[in-house]
Amino acid sequence: METVRIVPESGRPAEPADVTLLATADWDHPLWTNKQHVACSLAELGHRVLYVESLGLRALRAGGSDWRRVLQRLRHGLRPPRQVRERLWVWSPLVLPGASGGVAAWLNRQVLRLGLARCRRRLGLRRDWLWTYNPRTLEVLDARPYSRLVYHCVDAIQAQPDMPAAAIDRAEARLCAEADAVFVTSPQLLADLRALNPATLHYPNVADGAHFARAMDPALAVPAELAALPAPRIGFVGAISAYKLDLTLLETLARRHPHWSFVLIGPVGEGDPSTDVAALAALGNVHLLGTRPYNALPAYLKGLDLGLLPLRLTPYTQAMFPMKFFEYLAAGLPVVATAIDALQPFASLALLRPPTAEAFATAIAAALRGEGPALAERLAGAAAHTYRGRTEAMLQDLSRLE
Repeated sequence: METVRIVPESGRPAEPADVTLLATADWDHPLWTNKQHVACSLAELGHRVLYVESLGLRALRAGGSDWRRVLQRLRHGLRPPRQVRERLWVWSPLVLPGASGGVAAWLNRQVLRLGLARCRRRLGLRRDWLWTYNPRTLEVLDARPYSRLVYHCVDAIQAQPDMPAAAIDRAEARLCAEADAVFVTSPQLLADLRALNPATLHYPNVADGAHFARAMDPALAVPAELAALPAPRIGFVGAISAYKLDLTLLETLARRHPHWSFVLIGPVGEGDPSTDVAALAALGNVHLLGTRPYNALPAYLKGLDLGLLPLRLTPYTQAMFPMKFFEYLAAGLPVVATAIDALQPFASLALLRPPTAEAFATAIAAALRGEGPALAERLAGAAAHTYRGRTEAMLQDLSRLE
């Protein structure tokens, strides 16, 4: 497995550019991912960024969460771009989710073309870089007027539930072929996409280190609802979704170890409304706290004894790099995680195990005894993997491709 780079190498820094960033997540989503963090890093590095909220990769589901987002989009869709940080604006295009052809797709293309033109005029932006997370970008937007096209692939989106996999595969192949650079977050994505574009580079997911390091602050108070739970407290923070998490493994661990408190923080069913947590919720030592604000997460992590990543082994998870890995480490937590390929280069920082109750229980018990990687190693590993450092390194790679 080839070495990944995070600390930027010497080289000519990128000149300030105007960046149109096509996201697959809305700015205000409670679970921040690469899109929001990279937009912030680009702006901090002097670039002007227009963050374009999700265009909708799949058709709407009958459930309430999709329609709540539609209503929110209707509220924002007719407004001009709003400034959220210095040099960073957010625009919510009023498009039809999941449109792949016909009149609906044509309407989406016109809305995006005209809306982006209005945003550029209002903000005085040039068409320097198009930085996209959407594999279907070229179906809705002509990238040719932009001087650089960057595809940042952070997931095998086509492997998520209800996604039009064949259409995404076709569109992604075209996007990779036309992109000036493709950045990926896992070895599997590197293998898949480098075959489509040799200018494909592997940068694993990282963390907002300064934010999560607040968990190490002695003055930071642990939330009362968490402090009241019996120790040891074993936690997961993120989307509680059956297509990613091994809920059966969690249930088995909780049943076999009733003296361990399992704390799950995050929305249930994000991306997978079929997720059923009834069996977990029925257990007295499993605590589903729901979504908590991003700014409050360090305080919750401070109250945990261990960070858990109980991932299923599926085509989706084998192509992912869990963002929580370095967030847990930055908060000073020992980590027990499913041994997916993307985490293997960082095996010295965590206890990686197959997703069986026996293997996980043994690793959890060892970590709680203080065995495994030392705190100093974990913190050093997290410090070397930050959004600012990774973004600088990616920009230097872009400058070398000129």
